[in-house]
Amino acid sequence: MLFSRSLRKEFSRTMVMALMVLLSILLTVTVVRLLGMAASGTLSADAVTAMVAFGALTYLPVILSASVFTALLMTLTRCYRDSEMIIWMSSGVSLNRFLRPVLWFALPMGLVVALMSMVVSPWAIGQRAEYQSRLESRDETTQITPGVFRESRQSDQVFFVDAISESKDKVSNVFVQSVQEHKLGVIAADKGFVATQPNGDRFIVLQRGRRYEGDPGTTNYSLIDFDQAELRIEQKGVSASALSVKSMNMGQLLQHPTLDGWGEIHWRLGLPISLVVLAVIAIPLSYVNTRGGRSANMIFALLTYMVYYNTMSIAQAWVVQGRISYWVGIWPVHALFLVMGMLLLQRRQWVWSSRWLFDYIRRRQTPV
Repeated sequence: MLFSRSLRKEFSRTMVMALMVLLSILLTVTVVRLLGMAASGTLSADAVTAMVAFGALTYLPVILSASVFTALLMTLTRCYRDSEMIIWMSSGVSLNRFLRPVLWFALPMGLVVALMSMVVSPWAIGQRAEYQSRLESRDETTQITPGVFRESRQSDQVFFVDAISESKDKVSNVFVQSVQEHKLGVIAADKGFVATQPNGDRFIVLQRGRRYEGDPGTTNYSLIDFDQAELRIEQKGVSASALSVKSMNMGQLLQHPTLDGWGEIHWRLGLPISLVVLAVIAIPLSYVNTRGGRSANMIFALLTYMVYYNTMSIAQAWVVQGRISYWVGIWPVHALFLVMGMLLLQRRQWVWSSRWLFDYIRRRQTPV
């Protein structure tokens, strides 16, 4: 009990630290990318937080799986480096005995990953697509950023404002360039705001400005000064986007089976299974020779992790393409790596048993 309890406690502490580090890296990269999009005007600034949350929930199953594998690997590697593993084995604890505490820790985490991959992650992907659709349906004025030229979706207008008031309802130093009936029009105004008519129509109201209109490449231009001008804002309804297989729940995928759907089902089921398989592989991969390098096993473990998930992706693509039967799916990949992990475990156990037996025989033959 002391053996299993001490290992599970250290597994949990290390997993929490690894999860925090990996999640911090993901959030940092996502926030930097989205802030760049918001600064360029391609994404509304008030949508950054929601998009970061949806992105974190989408990738959380993979991050949690990687955190568990890292925790098992680092904990068992530390046992080798601190000679704790030698003490356990000298006390009669074989490497096969490590399977029980490792699986007792990995199986509940596998259930959490299964819940995340089958329920939470598809929900986050669907909510993100719906939220993105609502953002695209908003009019152009809600996405204007001060100091940034923004082109309309139809590529027939360019907006620029120098500053926005604190209440977000007024702008100053407005520039609008538009093309209507093959004529180029440029409007420069001191102030502007958005007004909504009783029938729901929305207008940009510009005050104290000047409009230039004419044919590009010619001198045929007209100039109009105005105290107030109104530009109608085209309203765009929310389009009902079709659900992708990644945003469908398991019931929808099973009710309408397609090759894409079967590939998604195998991937979602494969994430928790891969966590358990990697937990078994972590036991032999954690071995480190204290007289040699201290990072060789980590490099090999990283390569094993990458090869495993890339092989799963290839098998999923083959299911989608019809090159592998959906009844077979990616199960051979899990079976292959599980057998490889068990073989490595037994080989490491045999090496330790042979070394222990050799040392025992030598001690018996040495005269006192």
